[in-house]
Amino acid sequence: MASLVQRIVVGCLCSWWLSGAQGAGPPYTIAVIPKGTTHEFWKAINAGAIKAQQELTGQGTKVDIIWKGPLREDDRDQQIQVVENFMTRRVSAMVLAPLDSQALVKPVHNAIHAKVPVVIMDSDLKSDRYVSFVATDNYKGGQLAGEEMGRLLGGKGKVILLRYAVGSASTEAREAGFLEVLKTKYPQIQIISSDQHAGATRETGYQVSQNLLNRFGREVNGIFCPCEPPTIAMAKALRDVGLAGGKVKMIGFDAGSQSVVDLKNGDVHALVVQNPLLMGYLGVMTAVKHLRGEKVEKRIDTGVVLVTPQNMERPEIKDLLYPPLDKYLK
Repeated sequence: MASLVQRIVVGCLCSWWLSGAQGAGPPYTIAVIPKGTTHEFWKAINAGAIKAQQELTGQGTKVDIIWKGPLREDDRDQQIQVVENFMTRRVSAMVLAPLDSQALVKPVHNAIHAKVPVVIMDSDLKSDRYVSFVATDNYKGGQLAGEEMGRLLGGKGKVILLRYAVGSASTEAREAGFLEVLKTKYPQIQIISSDQHAGATRETGYQVSQNLLNRFGREVNGIFCPCEPPTIAMAKALRDVGLAGGKVKMIGFDAGSQSVVDLKNGDVHALVVQNPLLMGYLGVMTAVKHLRGEKVEKRIDTGVVLVTPQNMERPEIKDLLYPPLDKYLK
């Protein structure tokens, strides 16, 4: 099973990083900058960064993690300001999840010019000057969702894609992967809406979901949402209009606690799940290795897996659905 292979690869990756991280070194200050600070996904990223800090400190290398980002995932100006402030403070390095693939290019280039290296995580940047990109293969994640939707619908039906936000490279890649699979492998599935964006919060996502269901509720057979906020919002909207519990096949992305409950209850039929704790961990480890002058990979894939009611109780899947956040976040 792919998840077993993923576990082996992750184990090897962690062993490799740790083997290269032995021994004391100078103290480092690493700024970890998420797209936002509200959703559970980012809390898992934070936990992974702290895990790396603890391991490095235990090996004799003092690392201070500064966790700071905008409250909302659509506040470009605030994230740019955070990057610029850390550049001015001359932190040792930044680990950044850019909420806009274009708007953050100039601030990142300015930081690099000021001798502050930047590791990009989660969502890509339209640049090649960063140290490394630590992330899920988001296009593949979207493809997994498309394959499962085709299977659930038996290759026929009408589907809604509720997009997330313009400029969010990670979710745009997932959306593209999903549409590519339906177009090439399931031509009898009709996309009846793919131009609506949920926005950065559950509240905006819920409003857009209600509008879509008011318009297409009588004909829609399947819905895909490419990240945590719209997944939770759409599942609630389906319940509120009596279309949950299997009447409409719902596939989401990410393992927020409410989404996992919805998967158990049958309101969500599958979740495409990342490993944000590993992403945060490897983001910090990659930054420290670069600061030490060690070679790092330009692209580090942290894995993605399709979770269904049939496999969600397997130990390797439960590790992804229930990351040990309390162990690292006090």
